[in-house]
Amino acid sequence: MRLVAVDGPSGSGKSTVARDLAADLGAHVVPTDHFATWTDPVAWWPRLLHGVLEPLWRGEEGRYRRVDWSAGWPRPGEWVTVPVVDVLVLEGVSAARRSIAARLDEAIWVEHPDPAGRLARAVARDGEASRAHLERWQSFERGWFAVDGTRSRATRTILT
Repeated sequence: MRLVAVDGPSGSGKSTVARDLAADLGAHVVPTDHFATWTDPVAWWPRLLHGVLEPLWRGEEGRYRRVDWSAGWPRPGEWVTVPVVDVLVLEGVSAARRSIAARLDEAIWVEHPDPAGRLARAVARDGEASRAHLERWQSFERGWFAVDGTRSRATRTILT
């Protein structure tokens, strides 16, 4: 299985890039938004690793319980089965984290260079009620990316 990560700051256009890439490659997309919450932006990784990646590497389908955001806050959602595929695209903040770097076939960094513009995009997507959460999230992700060094490991950068 080829593993491609699409990472970068919120509001940069990662979901669009991942969706287009998956369509071109006939790939399956697993978004980190299915795992992350406002209070747990990155520590959920073992659920993805054990439930999805390890089974796929063994040639077995993966399975995870996604986070449901439909009510405006995170709660346990439906179970998702990930079929055995030739290409899997992980999309979202921390998808290309250091701990998975050696297993990635490609790490794509997507960035919109204007922080205010990214915030405006994210608020337009998630609603005005999410603005304070998104401001905290964007502050967190700046620190995460600086410590993790995510952008420096990207094999390709897309500016939106």
